[in-house]
Amino acid sequence: MRLRIPKLTFWRVVATAIIATGLVAAVLRYSLGLGPTTNLSDDFPWGMWVGFDLLCGVGLAAGGFTIAAIVHVFHIRRFEPIVRPSILTAYLGYLLVIVALLVDLGRPWAIWHAIVMWNPNSVMFEVAWCVMLYTTVLTLEFAPVVFEKLGWAWPLKMLRGAMTPIIILGILLSTLHQSSLGSMYLIVPEKLYPLWYSPYLPAFFYVSAIGVGLAMTIFESFLSSRAFRRGLEMHLLNDIGRICVVFLALYGTMKLLDLAYRDLWGLLLVPRAETWFWWAEVAIGILVPLVLLIQPRVRAKPAGLFTGAVCVVLGFVINRLNVSITGLEAYAGRTYFPSWIEIAVTLAVVATGFVIFALAARYLPVFEHGPRDAETVGEETERRWVEQLRLASRAH
Repeated sequence: MRLRIPKLTFWRVVATAIIATGLVAAVLRYSLGLGPTTNLSDDFPWGMWVGFDLLCGVGLAAGGFTIAAIVHVFHIRRFEPIVRPSILTAYLGYLLVIVALLVDLGRPWAIWHAIVMWNPNSVMFEVAWCVMLYTTVLTLEFAPVVFEKLGWAWPLKMLRGAMTPIIILGILLSTLHQSSLGSMYLIVPEKLYPLWYSPYLPAFFYVSAIGVGLAMTIFESFLSSRAFRRGLEMHLLNDIGRICVVFLALYGTMKLLDLAYRDLWGLLLVPRAETWFWWAEVAIGILVPLVLLIQPRVRAKPAGLFTGAVCVVLGFVINRLNVSITGLEAYAGRTYFPSWIEIAVTLAVVATGFVIFALAARYLPVFEHGPRDAETVGEETERRWVEQLRLASRAH
């Protein structure tokens, strides 16, 4: 049997280099500790690994429960072609968030303590449990894709029968922990800059996560269509863009009403870094995509739809970094910029996600439009085994 060597391409070289550098950085982090390898401190204990890897990673994965709810709960079946890629994106997002947490925690070997050492009064305890449970739910949601590939008809049939309750449980868990990530910052009203601190942070985090989850569905569909030379479901993505506009408008309105309620209009004109970063997140993440995606002629064009989705994603990332880093710098009395090790680990986590998605899309039925029943899978497995036995007998 000849060994098939993968073709060397530009992006494969780049991904390999990024992941290799990230592995070296991770070894240095674990061997030397957080102090010598990061720019974190007692004044600034949460940096890029929390602000980007955790807050952004969880939010960007929100497309999984959103699209799953549309198809399996509201029974809008025409969105089935994008369910599996959305769930795969969410699944990888949560798995990589856990990996990033293992790098960020000072004592990563104690991560299991939340399972047995309960503290119901802690928001972080709720986030830990919701992430663990929702990752389990995503495993069950994605398992049928693997079972179809392996031809396991009986477990596939069992899982199909329980899929709707599983999806509903996933929606509940996502609602809890998407909002709970915002609740973590309710305990620092005197530390977080007023433009980002709000008693409604949990609602802001939840609504913005749904909006960016829809945008990520568009983003992922465009990239996968180019990478795997498959068709683009423009009629579906157009509708996703319309729904995204609704949540962007809702999110923007909520932020404006919050500013009015707390009478913070004056802060929008103060010449300081926080002001510019706030305007950047609002302009890039709300105003520009609203202007683009609200127009049917823009949504009808792949370039316009993709540009709007990218703006939503960028604005979301800026917002989460503003809440977790920019908004805390004034109180800490220092600025924070991640070390090269922090950046290398984060880039490696992102690159690993792209690589695993590509492998899953290549070897699993991720882009099949509808689930096959257990009987069909069983028949296909039987035919495949018969064909393999026939080929083996001919070889001898």
